[in-house]
Amino acid sequence: MPIRSKVRLLRSRDLVLGNLFERLAEIHGDRSMVEEADTGLRLTFRQAADRVAQWAGGIAEQTEPGDAVVIATPNGYEQLLLVLATSRAGRMPAPVNSHMSPSEVDHVVSDCSATLRITSSDEVSGGTPMIHSAPAEHTDVGALFYTSGTTGKPKGAELTHRGLIEGVTAATLFPSGIRKDELVMALPVAHIFGFMMVTGAACAGVPVYFLPKFNPVKVLDAIEHRGSTVFAGVPAMYRMLLDAGAEDRNLSTIRVWISGADAMPVELANRFKDMGASVRIPGLGSVGQATFAEGYGMVETAGGVAIRLSLPMVPVHLGGSVGVPLPGYKFRVVDENGKEVARNAVGELLVSGPGILKGYYGAPEATAGALTEDGWLHTGDLARRGLLGTFTFEGRMKDVIKRGGYSVYAVEVEQALEEHPDVVEAAVVPLPDERDGEVPGAAVRLREGVALADLDLEVWAKEHLSTYKVPVRFIQVEDFPRTGTDKVQRREVAKLF
Repeated sequence: MPIRSKVRLLRSRDLVLGNLFERLAEIHGDRSMVEEADTGLRLTFRQAADRVAQWAGGIAEQTEPGDAVVIATPNGYEQLLLVLATSRAGRMPAPVNSHMSPSEVDHVVSDCSATLRITSSDEVSGGTPMIHSAPAEHTDVGALFYTSGTTGKPKGAELTHRGLIEGVTAATLFPSGIRKDELVMALPVAHIFGFMMVTGAACAGVPVYFLPKFNPVKVLDAIEHRGSTVFAGVPAMYRMLLDAGAEDRNLSTIRVWISGADAMPVELANRFKDMGASVRIPGLGSVGQATFAEGYGMVETAGGVAIRLSLPMVPVHLGGSVGVPLPGYKFRVVDENGKEVARNAVGELLVSGPGILKGYYGAPEATAGALTEDGWLHTGDLARRGLLGTFTFEGRMKDVIKRGGYSVYAVEVEQALEEHPDVVEAAVVPLPDERDGEVPGAAVRLREGVALADLDLEVWAKEHLSTYKVPVRFIQVEDFPRTGTDKVQRREVAKLF
């Protein structure tokens, strides 16, 4: 299809989640869209669009217009299709991560007053296909993506159709028919990074080899045996690939490595650049290095808002440690009074642009705390503004532990531990970890006469929290180091480990 026709289909103001795959089927037709490991799922673009239409009919028959629908299926490509089908039906999709505990999913269902919880596509497969998507504006809220807040309970970020689509539709201009490309990924679709990667690949016409669960050996096998050209993952996945013998494999077909959701160490990125290649020349094989691309973003920004590039044969990583803002986005670094700081000074990073959430669902106070009156988002990250529009990450204002790309909020874990009848008080702090970057550790003050050895707090935590939120170490304290106002000094608590 001519480029002008692609632009017309995907850059129009009536493009929303509900008709996205309908448009992509017009562009890419019967080309392969996805192959899923383990399940054997294989779909073309046209087949995927047909499933979205059929499932939309099934959802419409079980709900009313505007209802929230929680999509609690196992991680997989079908979760993406169900999100789009829910939107096509004129309902509000709320995908949840398969790592969430049952109580966390129950909270999401209650918080958004969902009238339907989908745990399998079979539950909505019997409806009459919806030929047309329900009317929607691109500035309307398209989906709720839940993320834990500093108050401890997951909050629904209201993301617009424009925010979820506009950043990836430019990928349609990628000349996917010129060579054989394939993206390998094992990210959770309900995580904003995973969602944007699968929709971006679809817009680009690049087929995805999808692993519902990350396994470093299976990923390396896929790249080596299938000749995949792109891999996307979080830094913890790259560390596990290295531990699984990545440097002993032939990964020279990779042209682009992509990382997100957490800070990527420069040395680790450089090692993977060397494993890939720039081009393949007949008679000479693969030569040069791969490109390494890192995105900066969060749920509240509907994905990436900045990019940091390391180009082949270029030792410098362009964009600082945060990156250069993507088109449409602006950054400010401000002090505690909201005044912009001088260059090279440290302050809080604020972001504005098309992907910024409209608010937190049913939480006006949280929304007011996150957004300024003129629409700038408080990221809670400390940054330093450098030369040429670059920004350097300097730390986090919030008590957030970044474990392998997932955000673990200390308050949420503390509240779960303090629900135990023998735990009087808990303090959760980040501990350094070679693979995941950071992991949570918990210091607990117990009821008098109770010893830590008498309890199995790890089992308790696993019953109340997602797996990645469970502390890896527990210690018992008589009391916590505190400030003059009796606040726990987390930095001093971390030293106890």
